[in-house]
Amino acid sequence: MTHNTEHQITPAEITPEALAVLGGGEIAYVRSIRSEDVQALFPQAPQIAPGMKLFTLHAADGTPIMLTDSREAALANAMEHQLVPVSVH
Repeated sequence: MTHNTEHQITPAEITPEALAVLGGGEIAYVRSIRSEDVQALFPQAPQIAPGMKLFTLHAADGTPIMLTDSREAALANAMEHQLVPVSVH
């Protein structure tokens, strides 16, 4: 009889800091936001009419990279910068 002594990490064991560096420099994620939330992520952005659905591209660590009005543009920007885009639900 053999015993597997490898330690498997469960999601509860991954710290927020460790999660933030996963995929660093290689992975980005696309997220939809409301126009009312733009100023919190992009303080330099001009005022945008309320009620719009927009998309953001973020680095794996959560750093906002870009804001756009289409998911396709966010994905294209990720690929243009050799980032593997993933969606966050």
